Amino acid sequence: MRTLRRTTLDTPPVETAMKAWTWDRYGPPDVLALKDVDEPRIAPDEVLVRVRAASVNPYDWRHMRADPKLVRLSCGLRRPRPGLVLGADLAGVVARTGDAVTGLRPGDEVFGEVRLGSFAEAVAVPEDRLAVKPARLSFEQAASVSMAAHTALQGLRDTGRIAAGQRVLVNGASGGIGTFAVQLAKAFGAEVTGVCSTRNLELVRSLGADHVVDYTREDFTERKGRYDLLLDIVGDRPLAGLRRCLTSRGTLVIVGGIASPRGGLLGPAGQIVRGALASPFVSQRIDHVGWRPNAEDLRFLSDLMEREQVTPVIDRTYPFAELPDALRYIERGHARGKVAIAL
Repeated sequence: MRTLRRTTLDTPPVETAMKAWTWDRYGPPDVLALKDVDEPRIAPDEVLVRVRAASVNPYDWRHMRADPKLVRLSCGLRRPRPGLVLGADLAGVVARTGDAVTGLRPGDEVFGEVRLGSFAEAVAVPEDRLAVKPARLSFEQAASVSMAAHTALQGLRDTGRIAAGQRVLVNGASGGIGTFAVQLAKAFGAEVTGVCSTRNLELVRSLGADHVVDYTREDFTERKGRYDLLLDIVGDRPLAGLRRCLTSRGTLVIVGGIASPRGGLLGPAGQIVRGALASPFVSQRIDHVGWRPNAEDLRFLSDLMEREQVTPVIDRTYPFAELPDALRYIERGHARGKVAIAL
C-alpha cells in the first residue's frame, strides 16, 4: 500500500492509494479487477480499518451478478456504480477515527461488517458496526463471523424467540449461517437437529447437534409435528413441507434460501414473500430474518466466542489476490462453514 507523503513544504499531500477489487459490469467472477483506488475518507462516526482478513458470502456473488435483479436498485440499474467494492465481513486494525468516535482508537483490533467495501486494503466503517476482536480468534476467524453469525443469532433469538428446552431444527446446518446456528441454539439451551449431507454429518455433530439428518437419505419434512422452531437456510422445500414438521404452534424462520433459482426478480426473497402471504392463515408463526449489523450483537457473539461456546468454522482460506477463486467456490453452494480471505 502506498502511503501519504509530501514532496515539498508547499505541496499538498499525495493521495493515498490502496488495492481493492472493483467491478464495472455484472457477471461471473471474471468481471472483478484488482485496482489501485483512493483510500476512503471517513465520516465523523466512522473509523478507517486496515483490513487484515475478510470472508465471502452468497451476498457477495449475488451483488456481483445482480442476481436477483432487485440488486440493481441499490448498485446500479445497467452497471455497478463507479467506485463500488464488494465485501461485507472484515477484521483488521483501526488506523484513524472520526471526531465523533468514542469507543475505538488507532491500533485496536476489530471485527465487523459493512454493506459493501471490505474486499480492499482499507475500508471506512461506522463505529456501531464494529467490536473489539476476541483475543482467541485469528483475523481470518474473526472476519468469518459477522454476517453469518448475525443472521443466525437474530433468526433464532429475535425472530424465532428461541427458549431453553425447545426442539430446534436447522436446515443447512453445515454452511456459514448453519454452523453458527447450531452452536447458538445449543448455547440457548435447545435440543438441536441439524440437516446436512452425508459428508458433513460428523462436522455438525461436533458443533453440538443432538441429532443429525442426512438429507440424501431422509426427508426431514416427513417428521410430523416434531419441532418448535425451524430455521430454514436452504429454501429447497415447499412451505407445506416445512410446516408439516412443526408443532401446531411452532415457528418457521426463513433466512432466504441459498438454493433459490437464479436469474429471477426476487431470488431468495421469493420464499419470504410466500411465507408472508401464508402466515395470516395458519396456526404456526412464519417469519423471516434480515441482516441487521450492530455492535451490541457483535459484543454478545464475542463473549460467547471468548467462552468457547461458539467457534467459527472455516472451510478454506484464500489469499487476497485469489478472491475470484473464492467466489467461484462459494457459488457452488457446498462450503463447510465459511470461506476466508487473508490480506
